[in-house]
Amino acid sequence: MVEFTVENLSVEEVERLRGVFGPLTESVRELIDATIRTEVDADVVAVARAEIDAATARLRERQLPGPYGVRISDGDQMPWGNPVIGLRNPIAPPVVLHRADDGGVWCDFHLGAAFEGPPGHVHGGVSALILDHVLGEAASSAEHPRLTGTISLRYLRTTPLGDLHAEAGIVRTEGIKTYAVGHLADANGVTVEAEGVFITPKWAR
Repeated sequence: MVEFTVENLSVEEVERLRGVFGPLTESVRELIDATIRTEVDADVVAVARAEIDAATARLRERQLPGPYGVRISDGDQMPWGNPVIGLRNPIAPPVVLHRADDGGVWCDFHLGAAFEGPPGHVHGGVSALILDHVLGEAASSAEHPRLTGTISLRYLRTTPLGDLHAEAGIVRTEGIKTYAVGHLADANGVTVEAEGVFITPKWAR
């Protein structure tokens, strides 16, 4: 069973935490990009490393004993450690999902140097990660969570780094199985197609 941590936080407190940790995550996200692309001399790297180590030590003065998990406050989920949408996860692009009038989901986002596979293009595993999440969100709702059973992808061409779009929707539902399809696209059209089967877990039936 997937366990959720319920926290009795007010809307104001959740927004305060967003204001504290969102900018920190963005700073670390910028640090990751800078680390990949910097060409400074070794002495500058040494100074930066010492500063980063000192900042890391300060953040470790008080921390969770394990992963962040998914927290629920005032009925809303806070999956802030998620590698696709997590507010507190600097490896998340992040992807911000929107639900369309027809029930599907879509998102526009940017992938930079941290997500490179083939030179100048998105790593295929990153495309799969994002599409798995987008299809899963399309297949699920607050009342009916569904987890990935199977997912398959068809890579039509390489996906360039930069501004991208993803969308997904439900094809049909049969008992505990929900079938969803979606795709990843750049300005020139679809680059990856995906389809998957998402299962209502036993604890949610």
